[in-house]
Amino acid sequence: MERRQFQLLAVGNSFSEDALYYLHDICAAADVPCKVVNLYIGGCSLQRHCENIDSGEQVYQYQCNGRFDGRMVSLEEALSEGAWDYILMQQASHDSGLWETYEPWLSRLADYLRHGCPGAELLLHKTWAYEQDSTHEAFERYHCSQQEMYEALSHCYQKAAAQLGVRMIPSADVIQAVRGEAGFRYERGEQSLCRDGFHMHMIYGRFLLGALFYAFLTGKNICENPFCPDGAEADKIQIIRRNIKWNRTN
Repeated sequence: MERRQFQLLAVGNSFSEDALYYLHDICAAADVPCKVVNLYIGGCSLQRHCENIDSGEQVYQYQCNGRFDGRMVSLEEALSEGAWDYILMQQASHDSGLWETYEPWLSRLADYLRHGCPGAELLLHKTWAYEQDSTHEAFERYHCSQQEMYEALSHCYQKAAAQLGVRMIPSADVIQAVRGEAGFRYERGEQSLCRDGFHMHMIYGRFLLGALFYAFLTGKNICENPFCPDGAEADKIQIIRRNIKWNRTN
């Protein structure tokens, strides 16, 4: 019997682009059919998503299974495209630790998505703190402290998830854990999970996120999945795999 694919739509930005880049490849390696779509606008906040609802403009890059297919769409068009199983929301990284930037936009966006696709499960994506020496101008909001940013965004995302009654994909938590592992201790001159101080590394950071989403959505053990990105060092991939422990009961 042919297995039904799961369908995921992310109302996102560059951080969801990082998160979903390898997800289809990882699923394919385990013979798990899926359709993964990211609606991309760089740095897009919850407020701007709501403004896009009002305008109805075709301002999102339609990124399917990790690749931009050349189409620009509106949020309404993407919602009506199919029977989405999951719809992902997240705050722009620069606002992620500031609760006053979440409402009323978060609730309004969630209501719109639930009305537009009532059969989908809404998910929150807990985005990550910047690298320790990030030069992103918004890092000053957190006194250029990775730990302060992590704690602030953790508070906001936990509050948001409780308020909406939704599950949260804890990317920030797994990233912080891997940052403490030998081989990824950036403060000691080892590999950074970021490529520019805030976006994820093209190989290791993006693989970590894809692996986490795979485990979260399927309940499968990522250590049993054979996918490995081109150019990756096997020992670093194994460290990442070991830090992703997820099943249906989490």
